[in-house]
Amino acid sequence: MAYNRQNLLIRIIEIQEIYLEHQKKGISCRWIYVNIIYPKYRISVASLYRYLATNAKKELKELISRQLETISNSTPTAPTCEVEKMPIEEK
Repeated sequence: MAYNRQNLLIRIIEIQEIYLEHQKKGISCRWIYVNIIYPKYRISVASLYRYLATNAKKELKELISRQLETISNSTPTAPTCEVEKMPIEEK
């Protein structure tokens, strides 16, 4: 299980790349799952199909852009303080 959404999307992209690499060679989905994906990632077949149906690259790109936007909007600016000249009282 991923710690956060970004890590999950990175994991999904890795699994998608492994799957596509082997599928291009003509290997069956079941063989890819049993011999490559399950031993490394320990996910179910249902999770594999859900991961393959996810547009993870697009979601990751949107997530990172939202994070950068949030960071740029929340960056504190240096406080501006104008010192008023107080009249000096003479005694």
